[in-house]
Amino acid sequence: MLIAANLVPLVGVFLWDWRIFDVVALYWAENVVVGGMNVLKMALCAPDPRQVPMQVKSADGAPIGSAGSQMAIHHVSKLFFIPFFVVHYGIFTFVHGLFVFSLLGGNSGIESAGPMTGMRSMIAEIVEGGGKWALLALVVSHGVSFVHHFLIGGEFRRTIAPVQMFAPYGRVVVLHVAILAGAFAISALGSPVLLLAILIAGKIGIDIGLHRRSHRRRDGGDSLSEIPMA
Repeated sequence: MLIAANLVPLVGVFLWDWRIFDVVALYWAENVVVGGMNVLKMALCAPDPRQVPMQVKSADGAPIGSAGSQMAIHHVSKLFFIPFFVVHYGIFTFVHGLFVFSLLGGNSGIESAGPMTGMRSMIAEIVEGGGKWALLALVVSHGVSFVHHFLIGGEFRRTIAPVQMFAPYGRVVVLHVAILAGAFAISALGSPVLLLAILIAGKIGIDIGLHRRSHRRRDGGDSLSEIPMA
């Protein structure tokens, strides 16, 4: 599913006349999908004490309460961690998008209409140009991964909300530093189709590696550090 979904931009390059901005903007929109999926993961995670050392300690290092009370603390903590993630990741994604749209999409829309309106306008153009099918493919791919790994595979029993909150950032930073580095080079050369295809192939390769790494179960279960609480 991951490979199939990431091949759809190739259709955009060969049939919908996509250029580098359209491809990178689609990958930026994928970050929004990743963030949405992560909110679901944070909401649904219910760590198994036999697999996750989630012992909550006070500032002086003494354990707080029984296993049941610590589980209750974990679920209550979601009321803080989920909104915090939404705001922090939302700002992170917006700034990243502003950077992409301004430097690769041309400054006219951003400068004349403002950041929000300009970005919405350029996104609408991409959607009308076949981008909705590429984005839908990515949504399906991440949805299948969520059901297969997180729910059926039991990952929701091996993570806690504050750890899951940081999960998307490593992928986003590594993947998009590589994508943007290639994008600027390709843009300077006029977005030739062959180089666009190579960029997409490179993204697929990095994505597969990051996907396998994120879902590889560590020996003896996921090792999560203890959560200090004042």
